[in-house]
Amino acid sequence: MCSVTYGSYDDLDSRQASEMGKPWTAIAAQDFIYKACEDIDLIAPQDCCSTLLQKLVEQRQKPIYARFTMPLEQLLKVDALGEHARKGILNMYLDKETFERAGLPGKLYSAAGNRGREPRWVVSHDLANPPGKKATQRLLYACQQVFHKPLTWLFCDADPAGSRVHLIEAHKPAILTTEANITEYKTNLSVTPQVSATVLANGDASSLEETACELNEWLSLIRLKSPRVAADDAVDPFLSRYSVPEGTDRQSKICLLSWQGFMASSWLRAVVVDAFKTCPPQRWISISATTLSTDIAGLGSELTLLRPSGVADEFLMWETANSDGLI
Repeated sequence: MCSVTYGSYDDLDSRQASEMGKPWTAIAAQDFIYKACEDIDLIAPQDCCSTLLQKLVEQRQKPIYARFTMPLEQLLKVDALGEHARKGILNMYLDKETFERAGLPGKLYSAAGNRGREPRWVVSHDLANPPGKKATQRLLYACQQVFHKPLTWLFCDADPAGSRVHLIEAHKPAILTTEANITEYKTNLSVTPQVSATVLANGDASSLEETACELNEWLSLIRLKSPRVAADDAVDPFLSRYSVPEGTDRQSKICLLSWQGFMASSWLRAVVVDAFKTCPPQRWISISATTLSTDIAGLGSELTLLRPSGVADEFLMWETANSDGLI
């Protein structure tokens, strides 16, 4: 499911700018950012590249995360994590045999397009439950009898400085750093991503949807480094009927700045604020993020944020969410 929002945001220097209203609440809802390929992609005209690179890469501390291995029971009993690991929900996707052996309450999971695959059951546990509660005791017993094999865990601190990574030092974690990569790209048309003032003034929802679809497709192809939007693309129209959104005939240069790793939504929010403040309002800028998958289908949600050219406080946002598949 994809939804489109066009709106405005408050002054970025105000204390509540990155906390209330969209797009900030949508960014906070992304939870953790993680994918096998690029997780956060920033696209902007080439003339903004050097200042963005300096502000977002050279002057910003790189986010770090950790990977370690331990059984579930040990993780639940680690006192060092304390309150930091007790504010979430543990979700386990189990096959029928494991679900029956565990003896824990759960719900049948049936994701869209999952026909022909082995069914799964979802068991959820509130980590805030006290140790003596019946639900916690049943989970610990299931850990001893069923979930006793070591698992690989990712640890991410919401603090951009990663000040709590030391909490798991005793478990010999692998400390990883999120690196930034930059790609210079020459497009075959000079596209100016924006929504017509007439469309906005008339509240024309169908025209807004059409424009949003065209721009989202164009930005997605740039993220994929597709030759369809490259300056030297000469594909036969019989093979591809894609056409770039309306623009001038001259070529233009853009830059794609990507981060790959495991990051909290708080880091994404800080990047968005700094990027919007650094790139002048005469220039457009787009930021996209893919969240950590929380289901067996391996599908995470996506958020794409575009500040059109010529405006200082307006945005066009695409939110793509996947259903949880619970029955």
